[in-house]
Amino acid sequence: MDRSQKTEAVAQLNEVFNEAGVVVVTRNLGLTVAQSTDLRSKMREAGASYKVAKNRLAKLALKDTQYEDLSDLLTGPTALGYSEDPVAAAKAAVEFAKTNDKLEIVGGAMGGQLLDEAGVKSLASMPSLDELRGTLVGLINAPATKIARVVNEPASKLARVFGAYGAKEAA
Repeated sequence: MDRSQKTEAVAQLNEVFNEAGVVVVTRNLGLTVAQSTDLRSKMREAGASYKVAKNRLAKLALKDTQYEDLSDLLTGPTALGYSEDPVAAAKAAVEFAKTNDKLEIVGGAMGGQLLDEAGVKSLASMPSLDELRGTLVGLINAPATKIARVVNEPASKLARVFGAYGAKEAA
């Protein structure tokens, strides 16, 4: 990798750190290519990305971002999971680490808050942004359906009474 490629890699990583809602640092302890590909696809499905970057370049990219404290975690064979959704990357990484002992969660950060392994796992247990939106829409929609049911109930009772009288006279 020559100097221009390194500069470009640092610029790309810096852009990632400026846009990300959460960054998860993982340690690869001998993942095969197939396992790494599987992890990347699971991250993509969750709306996150996974990147193996040189620690030195990542530390340079972290400067002057809200994730600057992550540089202490970048030792050994590490990789970064990141997403704009504050839960997606953590959830995907923790789910994959449960089934594969070759991936270790080192820590992470959400905004300016540095997280240890337990913090990342507790973040992963929270509902995602889309799940929260769905819950809110359901809560907002519930009173409207109850009102519609209350308004329609007297009319349906009348219809049943008229139907019963009609059936009684027909018999």
